[in-house]
Amino acid sequence: MDSLIHSLRDVTIRSISVSEMNNNVYLVTSKSTGEQVLIDAADDLPAIQQLLADSAADSAQPTKLARIATTHQHWDHVRALAELVEATGAITSAGADDADALPVPVDIRLGHGDVERFDGFELTAVHLRGHTPGSIAFVYQDPDGPAHIFSGDSLFPGGVGNTQNDPARFTSLLNDVTERLFDAYPDDTVVHPGHGLPTTLGAERPHLEEWRARGW
Repeated sequence: MDSLIHSLRDVTIRSISVSEMNNNVYLVTSKSTGEQVLIDAADDLPAIQQLLADSAADSAQPTKLARIATTHQHWDHVRALAELVEATGAITSAGADDADALPVPVDIRLGHGDVERFDGFELTAVHLRGHTPGSIAFVYQDPDGPAHIFSGDSLFPGGVGNTQNDPARFTSLLNDVTERLFDAYPDDTVVHPGHGLPTTLGAERPHLEEWRARGW
């Protein structure tokens, strides 16, 4: 199955699903420079290495993994992180409030609104508090089309992420998702979750109050 899910003006986006948890691993590659960011080294180093190999044709220049970005600290999203860092030497980034829980030293600790600039594209960090204290969504703004949100486990088709039946955590997460994603980006924005299929903000927006009422 082809891992290429979007070929945009400046970048390609590839995705694979790994592990018994069906974790999504995403790879963003600059078409002009070959610089790459991998989001969530969840599991299965050989599959991730094949993903990197498959992306070699996505750029006019040799590809280079510049960053391994982690959406949040949960074990199922970081099982291949240490091995991938060792294999590639790539710099790591994660939310400041989750960084100490990761299995590798985090080189760049991200806060809300931080912009990670790469050679050929940018990713904006959006702090979404609730699933974990330091959960980060990464947003790529396509110059010629919709934005792409890599939401980790904070937003899925049909609801926000698991907050373990904690009303305060649920309210925090839904408030952040509402204010920092739904109020900030238009309906055509594509959401790439940490598990399962993509959606758009427009598909989910009508259900926000339903989610708040049900409490999960």
